[in-house]
Order: sequence, then C-alpha cells, then structure tokens
Amino acid sequence: MDTSNPAVFVNGHLIPNFIGKKVRAVVQVNQCDGGVATAKSSDDCQLTIKGLPEVPLLNYIEVIGIAESSNSISAEVWTDFGNTFDTNSYNQLCQLANGEFKSLFL
Repeated sequence: MDTSNPAVFVNGHLIPNFIGKKVRAVVQVNQCDGGVATAKSSDDCQLTIKGLPEVPLLNYIEVIGIAESSNSISAEVWTDFGNTFDTNSYNQLCQLANGEFKSLFL
C-alpha cells in the first residue's frame, strides 16, 4: 500500500483547508452530466465533483481526488456506497481524523 500521499478525510466544511491536496469525501449525488456531478456532502454542503462517470442519482459515493476549490473535487478514484449511508458517523470520523487523532490517519 502506497502511503506517500494519503488522502485526508473531509466533509464540506473541511475542504477549504486542503485546496490543492488529496482528499477523501463521501457525497450524495444529486445530478450527473458529462463527467461533472453536483453532490451534497455528508454535512449538507453542495459540492462539484469532476471526472465521474454516470453515477445513480441519490447514491452515496466516496470520492478520492484533489480539492480544486472550497467546493470542488477533481476525482481520481470513486466507490459507490449505494443509497444508504450513515453521514453522522462519517462526520464524526472527519472530526477525529482532523483533530485529536490526526496522527493515526496521516
């Protein structure tokens, strides 16, 4: 496993702290057109995800890619999690991974 460039766990509010860096986020796809998706982050922020194939609407996906702006990620890898996902637990994970237990995640 390559650990030289880990992806930081983020939600919508944390993305601005990592512009230009590799991030990992779970989003719910609201619209997908020609490789660009509009999605809702686990903490209800609207994000644009670039580089996605067609994804079923309202499915949750984990996207790993580069944070291009405070509300945009350029996807490198994505995984479809289906239409149910515990966003509250994911938000807690993001807080732990960027706070007190950061050293365990990077």
